[in-house]
Amino acid sequence: MAKVKYHYNPDTLSYSKILPKRGTFLRNGILILLAVSLTGFLGFIILSNIIESPKVKVQKRELENMKLNYELLSKRTVQHTDRLEELESRDNTIYRQFFEAASVPDEVRKAGFGGVNRYQSLEGFENSKMILNLTKQMDVLSKRIVVQSKSLDEIVKMAENKEEMLASIPAIQPVKKQELTRMASGYGMRMHPILKIRKMHEGMDFTAKKGTPIYASGNGVVTRANRSSSFGNVVYIEHGYGYKTVYAHMDKIATKKGKKVKRGDVIGYVGNTGRSVAPHLHYEVHKNGRPVNPIYYYYGNLSPEEFVAMQKAADQDGQSLD
Repeated sequence: MAKVKYHYNPDTLSYSKILPKRGTFLRNGILILLAVSLTGFLGFIILSNIIESPKVKVQKRELENMKLNYELLSKRTVQHTDRLEELESRDNTIYRQFFEAASVPDEVRKAGFGGVNRYQSLEGFENSKMILNLTKQMDVLSKRIVVQSKSLDEIVKMAENKEEMLASIPAIQPVKKQELTRMASGYGMRMHPILKIRKMHEGMDFTAKKGTPIYASGNGVVTRANRSSSFGNVVYIEHGYGYKTVYAHMDKIATKKGKKVKRGDVIGYVGNTGRSVAPHLHYEVHKNGRPVNPIYYYYGNLSPEEFVAMQKAADQDGQSLD
């Protein structure tokens, strides 16, 4: 019960009840209502932070499952990357080496993505770092798979053309060994017979009688058949697959520019034209635009013993004939 208050009147020497004003009742009611509402609101906030709703629990479970799936996917990405690296290694060191094709550089296989920030939409979230890392891994892996797929397509094409390729690679001596006087000079630094200085000799010199037939060492197309100041009568053959051969100092040329030739076709005859001091054939093999030692391209008609003997003669540090 509310406490009753009285007022003393000295004039009448009596007490009278103090009645509350009508506005006081209204104000007190509003204050009580506000206090109850505020208490209820604060209670709801506190309880909502302590007690999770079923919806929040479901969302949290989904988030945890998503994190777990991302972790598993990341591990599988690493496993697939390891397997891809093994395939890339075999591709460069076995498959492409077998077909004498250039290796695919790592900077091509593992190149990143330039330009605008392609991952900007993934930033600003609680787990952005994890999502960004995985997305970048997947992008790089996808690109490497595309590069490797194209490389394997090339390998398949080279395998289909293997017979043609093997016929095109220089594989025989341009002068038959029965017709050789000797192998005069090999590939490497040699004393030039005319300039009298040590100079890189980019081919091999085969001495033979003037008029001895010269044979194409592989299938190809004649790209040059004329006379030059240094090589005299010379023939160039483009074999494809990165190979080119040069036949210099001929007495006579027996082919012409643009003609398709096969391994063993006669293309000219041994002579002493150009900058030369004796009848011989100067023979060069080029691979991907650079001269290489021709001695490694006679596997078509030399026995192991004959190869060793030729290698020994070629290694002698003597004088070339051109």
